[in-house]
Amino acid sequence: MSAFSIPLSGLAATSSSLNVIANNLANLNTDGYKDQSLSFASVFDGVAATSGNGDPVQMGNGVQTDGTVSNFSNGNINDTGIASNMALQGNGFFVVQSSSGVNSFTRAGDFTVNAQGQLTTPQGQLVMGYPATAGVVSTSSALVPIVVNAANNIPASATTTFQMNTNLDATAAVGASYSAPITVYDSLGESHTLTVNYVNTAANAWTYSISIPAADQGGTGAPVVMKTGAMTFNSSGELTAPTGAVAGIAINGLADGAANMTLSWNLAGSNGSSAVTQQAGTSATSATSQNGFATGSLTGYSILPDGTVQGQFTNNQSLALGQVALASFANNEGLTQTGNSDYQASFASGAAVIGLAGTAGRGTITGGAVEGSNVNLSTEFANMIVAQQGYEANAKVLTTLDQVSQATLAVIQ
Repeated sequence: MSAFSIPLSGLAATSSSLNVIANNLANLNTDGYKDQSLSFASVFDGVAATSGNGDPVQMGNGVQTDGTVSNFSNGNINDTGIASNMALQGNGFFVVQSSSGVNSFTRAGDFTVNAQGQLTTPQGQLVMGYPATAGVVSTSSALVPIVVNAANNIPASATTTFQMNTNLDATAAVGASYSAPITVYDSLGESHTLTVNYVNTAANAWTYSISIPAADQGGTGAPVVMKTGAMTFNSSGELTAPTGAVAGIAINGLADGAANMTLSWNLAGSNGSSAVTQQAGTSATSATSQNGFATGSLTGYSILPDGTVQGQFTNNQSLALGQVALASFANNEGLTQTGNSDYQASFASGAAVIGLAGTAGRGTITGGAVEGSNVNLSTEFANMIVAQQGYEANAKVLTTLDQVSQATLAVIQ
């Protein structure tokens, strides 16, 4: 009897559904795994006849698998504390490249670092992104492997400006002095301690002088004065002259062979007020800052939400080492799974559109974490019960058809 094919198709369909459910459960703890389900479609013959009112008379021929549906909703973020790990929340995929140069796409961010300092997947694929030069990411460049090894050193940068938040004692006697040091760096990364010396000359009036140790310029004896000037304050203790900055502080002929330096002393505070004030109280400097630094070596890194790999260095500086790229597709359902939580683009998915996290509808990245599987255990068990009942029902139909056929054969005999 041709009717045997109908329950057999049901058995095959429910068996396939159980296979998908089993695969989901097996990947319950697979990073970046996306839950799958099967969709089915009925199989119909052509119109066999028409009823008295003209309606078509059709007989179904069973069920067939219509497609596989992946649920691309976010999985839970699981903190790992491992700097190379990344969890993607929202749309998009990490771009990884095999040793043969073939790009794949994945949501599994359990990346590690190989012997060359490159971020890789557990299978050895390279994590791709945009390169950075001197801390500036070039998003117009071709994708390159992200590198986070110790060779990512930061060169020294000479100081060009400094600031000192200082209060001078308004009750100080004429002739009273106060000195405050500040460390600056030359082009070779060598540090030098400048001293700013203030002397009270009258009410609301002080002089200043900026000096450097004579040894720093290859000499001996007293410090070398590089700049002098006068300061005046109003009745509220605010600096009235000079204003803005003291420019042209020249340091020439450094003993270590570094380039000559020209510094600017910033006298304006962050809120627009003066950084140097005159108020009653002990003369003191509460903070100093300058924009130079010594050579630094990489001590660690972190991943920012936009995918920037931010390196931390021994000189307390931070610098971008690169930026992780993300790919998006017109139709995620059209992607082809290739194993190891990887996907490949297909005609149905459309070509990968590669860009930055947080742009063009792409998600953001959490560093030091991974995205877990989005498989829901209770949902899978419920689906498994339904599939099991469907299988048993189709098996029962098959048994019944067998009994009917045996009865028919008995009548013939």
